[in-house]
Amino acid sequence: MLTLDHDEMMIGPFRFDRRARVLTLDGVRVTLGGRALEVLLVLSETAGVTVTKDVLLSKAWHGLIVEENNLHVQISVLRKAMGDRWIVTVPGTGYRLHASRENSHLSRPSADGGKPSIAVLPFENTSANPDEDYFADGMAEEILTALSRNRMLFVVARNSSFSFKGRIIDVRDIGRELAVRYVIAGSVRRRGGRIRVAAQLIDAETGRHIWVDSFDGDLDDIFALQDDIARAILGALGPAVAHAERQRALRRRPEQLGAWEAYQRGLWHWARQGPTNMDVAREFLCQAAALDPTFSQPHAALAWLYLSEATRDGGVLLGESVRKAEASARTAISLDPDNSTGHATLGLALDHHGKMEAALEEAEIAVELNPNDPWAQMAKGRVLVFSGRAVEGSGPLSIASRLDPHGITAMVADHHLGVGHYFSKNFVASVDVMRRLMRMHPKFPRAYPVLAAALGQLSLIDDARAALTAATPISPTYFDPLTRSRPPYYRPIDYELLLNGLRKAGWQG
Repeated sequence: MLTLDHDEMMIGPFRFDRRARVLTLDGVRVTLGGRALEVLLVLSETAGVTVTKDVLLSKAWHGLIVEENNLHVQISVLRKAMGDRWIVTVPGTGYRLHASRENSHLSRPSADGGKPSIAVLPFENTSANPDEDYFADGMAEEILTALSRNRMLFVVARNSSFSFKGRIIDVRDIGRELAVRYVIAGSVRRRGGRIRVAAQLIDAETGRHIWVDSFDGDLDDIFALQDDIARAILGALGPAVAHAERQRALRRRPEQLGAWEAYQRGLWHWARQGPTNMDVAREFLCQAAALDPTFSQPHAALAWLYLSEATRDGGVLLGESVRKAEASARTAISLDPDNSTGHATLGLALDHHGKMEAALEEAEIAVELNPNDPWAQMAKGRVLVFSGRAVEGSGPLSIASRLDPHGITAMVADHHLGVGHYFSKNFVASVDVMRRLMRMHPKFPRAYPVLAAALGQLSLIDDARAALTAATPISPTYFDPLTRSRPPYYRPIDYELLLNGLRKAGWQG
C-alpha cells in the first residue's frame, strides 16, 4: 500500500505534492513550469468538481488580468506531460480533474477500456560509435512528442518509458509495468552520411508485432531528418493502431463495451458500408457518446456518417442529413476545440451547403491541428476539388490515402481524386481511379456515375452503359436525385460536365 500525507494526492499514476508544487511519476519529477503547477494546484483543490475558467485565471495568476488563451496554453502543457485523461474539458464552463486524495495504492491507467495507451521506448543505437546514442534518444523523443499531440492516445511520459534504457525486458512485462496496450521500439544505425531508423509497433499484451518498417535518409540536416522520420512513422502508426483497436473491440460483447470500444465498433461497421451496417454504426457511435459525454470523437464520426447518408441517397435526405452533420461536428468541437476530425466534418458540412470559403477554412484548421489525421487531409482535398482547384486538391487527397490505406477515408479520398481528374478533363486517369476503387469497394455507389461519365467522354460507350446499369442495383435511390438537380457543392461548370459525360454514356436525362 502507498501511504500519502495530507498534502499529497494521486492523479492516476502521478503523485502531486501540493505543498512543494511537485509532480512525480514513479518517483521521478515531471518537469513543469510554475504556472502549469499553479493551475494543477487549483484543479486539485476540488478534484472531481468543475472549476470555471474565471476561477482558474484568478487563482492561478493570483489576481493578475490575463487572456483566456494563457489558461488554454497551461492546460495543454499539463495534458502533454500527463496525458489527456486526467483533465476533462467541460464545454463552455471550465475544467475538471480526475483524481483521488484517498490513501490507497498507486493506480495506473487501465489497459482495458478507454483510448489506447502507448509507450515509446528509447531507440537502440546499433552504430559502431556509442557516442551517437544522442540521435537514437532524439528520434524516440521526436516520436513521443508527436504522439503526445494526438488526443486519441494516452502516451506514457518520457521519464517512465526511458527508464527501460539499456535493460533487456520482455515487452509484455513492460506493458504490465507501464499499463499500456502498445509499445513502440526501434533502432538507429548510422553509416557514413546516411542513417537508417527501424521502428516497430508491438501489442504489449501478446508480444505480437503489429507493424514494422524502416526509414532511410541523409544526415545533411539532422533535425529535419528526425522530423521527417517521425512524421512517416506516425503516418503509418495511425492506421495500424486503429485496426488493432477495432479488432479488440470486436472481441467484446456489446453490453461490455466502454465508450472507446463502442466508438471503434461503430467505425468497423461504417467501413463495411450499406444501409444495414450504417444503421448499426450509428447505434454504436450514439452508445459511445452516451457512455462518455465528454468524448468528442463519436460526434465527429456521427457527423461524417450523416454526410455519407446525404450523398449516398443522392440528395433525398441532403438537407436533413447535412443539418445533423453540422450539429454533430459543432458538438465535437465544443467538447474538444482541438479535435481535427470535428473541424474536418464541419468543413464538409459547410461544403455540402455550398459555403466553400468557410468550408476550406475549417478544413485547413483541421490539417493544421493534426496533419496526420486522414479525415482532415481528405476534407481539405475534397473542398479544393469542388472549389475548382482539383490539381491542388490532389495533394491532400493522396496524403489521406497513404495515412489510412485500408480505411474509410482512403475510399472517399480516392473517389474525390477521381472526381478531380474528371473535372480537370483527365478522363483516362478518372477511369483508372474509379475502376480501382470499384474493385476494392464494389458497393460504393458514388464511383459508378463518375466512371460512366468518364467512359462516355472517352467514347467507350459499351463500358459506359455497363457502368450505368451496374449503378442501379448498388443504390437504386442514388442516381436519379443526383442528376435531377445540381447539389449545392457542385459548381455549375463541373455539374454540366458530369451531365454531358452521362449523356454520352447513354443516360436519357
